[in-house]
Amino acid sequence: MAELPPPRWGNPLHLLAFGLGAGALPKAPGTAGTLAAVPLYLLLMELPAATYLVLVLGLFLIGIPICGRTAADLGVHDHGGIVWDEWVGFLLTMWLAPPGWFWLLAGFTLFRFFDILKPWPIGWLDRRVGGGLGIMLDDLMAGVYAFGCLQLLAPLLE
Repeated sequence: MAELPPPRWGNPLHLLAFGLGAGALPKAPGTAGTLAAVPLYLLLMELPAATYLVLVLGLFLIGIPICGRTAADLGVHDHGGIVWDEWVGFLLTMWLAPPGWFWLLAGFTLFRFFDILKPWPIGWLDRRVGGGLGIMLDDLMAGVYAFGCLQLLAPLLE
């Protein structure tokens, strides 16, 4: 397997797309990128629900050009180190999540599960939608699936 080109750390878009460096880890960059989103979630979790969701939508929208430009610069459609999409998917997963470490771990695990497994239509979107939108969309959908599961589990386990 050919080695993927490294990001240009002097380029702020590459730095953001690579999750401030989390995506540069050689093993499991998506998991590392999701883990790097946890402190951001902890900073945002007290926001009103509507504000939080608008912020996540904004991060999704600005992620399209950030990830798209970085992928084009590196010549790789969805470079494994691009993890801005994991940040957005994880933040969506955690919207309205009950407080506590159990729920943080459950959300993290569910998001990674759906992001890796890519059940329909996530895998279909991943294969057929290109550019920055394609990079962002499959993780957004993984976040939707994980959010749904977390919301279904919450009343059962609270």
